[in-house]
Amino acid sequence: MTLKIVGPDFFDLSALLSEEEIAVQNMTHQWVQDRFRPLISKHYRHGSFPFELQAEMGEMGFFGSTLPEKYGTAGINGVAYGLMMQELERGDSGLRSFASVQGSLVMWPIWKYGSKAQREKWLPLLASGEKIGCFGLTEPDYGSNPGGMITRVKQAGEQFILNGTKMWITNSPVADVAVVWAKNDAGEVKGFLVERGTKGFETPEIKGKLSLRASVTGEIILNNCMIPLENQLPAADGLKAALSCLTQARYGINWGVLGAAIACYEEAVTYAKSRIQFDKPIAAFQLTQQKLAEMLNEITKAQFLTLQLGRLKDRETMNHRQVSMAKMNNVRMAIEIARSARTILGASGITDEYVSMRHVANLESVLTYEGTHEMHTLVVGEHITGIAAYR
Repeated sequence: MTLKIVGPDFFDLSALLSEEEIAVQNMTHQWVQDRFRPLISKHYRHGSFPFELQAEMGEMGFFGSTLPEKYGTAGINGVAYGLMMQELERGDSGLRSFASVQGSLVMWPIWKYGSKAQREKWLPLLASGEKIGCFGLTEPDYGSNPGGMITRVKQAGEQFILNGTKMWITNSPVADVAVVWAKNDAGEVKGFLVERGTKGFETPEIKGKLSLRASVTGEIILNNCMIPLENQLPAADGLKAALSCLTQARYGINWGVLGAAIACYEEAVTYAKSRIQFDKPIAAFQLTQQKLAEMLNEITKAQFLTLQLGRLKDRETMNHRQVSMAKMNNVRMAIEIARSARTILGASGITDEYVSMRHVANLESVLTYEGTHEMHTLVVGEHITGIAAYR
């Protein structure tokens, strides 16, 4: 029997995928349905992440999935990884963010820019979920302009001393290791590994979030934080290294928001067929059908855009401008679908019995984080015109 993806497949996307890619999607979908969905409402209400699933996520291969298998990873290709992220965010943006940060923003830079000793120490621990990592680039006053960072590093004998503050850092309050970016006296951006327990390293949690509630977010405070010289990422040279990590993470986001859109679309279809008004299901009304048809249309277009992005990634020809265009398109598409789905659900749509309102709230953050919609628009605009309008 030919394998098929779970979810909308209006143009037979399955025919363009390998059996392994489809199997990864099916497997992740089932795990999310069985293990995560029963927990999400409680954790979203409480503003917590289900850490009881942390080790299980490692066993499932959700962390650093595309890195070499010798480190304990799944060793899958970029498209299969993308489909995995799609299904994790179909559950919740916080679930996908947890896996995405761990793999793309912590494991990937250690693998790409770290020493052999750093790879051998950290990658197996992070792949299994035994350890959690975070990524410290954004600062209170420097988000879209990370090059303006004020976090500084100085060498003092056999140690580096770090001073500064990072803000809006996923997983920082629970992270065992942080990938931190700082400028040296020459103004060069360098990457460092800061371990939990290091004196001068604090990670207070940010409370009161109305979005991404099932994700733990905090600060990184570095107050004369002293780390050994061997904790520098030796090949991470310049801001370009930090931004390359974000390109990896944004790739996963582009697939993830597709999953959020699919969850909202499918919920709207089911509800519209069962909700009776004026003696017939609201799915029978033209305006409802128009909303559903437009949702499927946008999802289908995004599926093929994102699949091609994945093929480019696997051929190692993907560039950051293509990732920016996909994030522009896919996040906007997903948030519009989530909002439209909520209108079909009516008053029921504002309760956590249904998923659409939760996805609406989450996607408001995704629209902004890892590059705002406006910044990605200007990245594409620079490619078109040759003029950098954001400077």
